[in-house]
Amino acid sequence: MTALPPLTTDTIWAILNDEIEDAIAMQLVWRELGYRHDPETNTWHSDDAEPTWREDYPEPPDFIAYRPPTVKLTRSIPKPNKQLLKEELGFKGYKLGEFGPRQTRRATIASWLLSQMRIQGLF
Repeated sequence: MTALPPLTTDTIWAILNDEIEDAIAMQLVWRELGYRHDPETNTWHSDDAEPTWREDYPEPPDFIAYRPPTVKLTRSIPKPNKQLLKEELGFKGYKLGEFGPRQTRRATIASWLLSQMRIQGLF
């Protein structure tokens, strides 16, 4: 597994700008949800994951390929943090015709991670 980048606003921008691979973006979310990587077996485990995630997703979910885990991720962002991409980063969204489900799901990942940064007092 590639070392994960630090949870910073630069990392959030890199997710939004498609400068970080989908797998790395998802692994950042998995780590924050409590899924743990075992380097010996190169697998992720849900033992420490938040109970609602562990129950619904015993294996870390693919937020890019499948909509249901992304919807759950969106719903788990506290209401005061829903607009952080716009309010804190000035993110104006993607241009019409230049985005699809993949970019929308990456923006959800970025939004959720930014919310976690706020909750953890990282900005």
